[in-house]
Amino acid sequence: MSRDRYNLSIAVFVLLLKDNEICMLRRGNTGWMDGYFSLPAGGLEQGEPLSHAAIRELREETGVVASPSEITLAHTMHVRTENRSWIGHYFICQKWSGVAFLAEPDKHAELIWRNIATLPENTIPYIRQAIEAIQVGQRYSEFGWSSIG
Repeated sequence: MSRDRYNLSIAVFVLLLKDNEICMLRRGNTGWMDGYFSLPAGGLEQGEPLSHAAIRELREETGVVASPSEITLAHTMHVRTENRSWIGHYFICQKWSGVAFLAEPDKHAELIWRNIATLPENTIPYIRQAIEAIQVGQRYSEFGWSSIG
């Protein structure tokens, strides 16, 4: 008897941290949450470890280069959005080479450095929740499940 397993999408997020500031990207031209701030992020690809996905997305979206040994897993979140669920893994990176720039202008309208304690009002809600959880050392949280009993 075979068993069907539930498959989840996996996303990675990177808090590029310089002193008390993080690099944030304002979404644009995507049709989803345009105008809202997020972090360098993206999806895990087949056969790719989480740490490699995180540094790949960081490089693709900001142009900076880091190695898997220079990032630390800080938070995991189980998210329910748009009637589906997925898992997000949030990494902190404090050591990299290069200067961050808007490397994907077709997906992002702006790159800013923002104090981690004063996020833009228009930060994607689950991003805000994860960053706030990281600041207090919370390793896991859930978002969007309030309608589930």
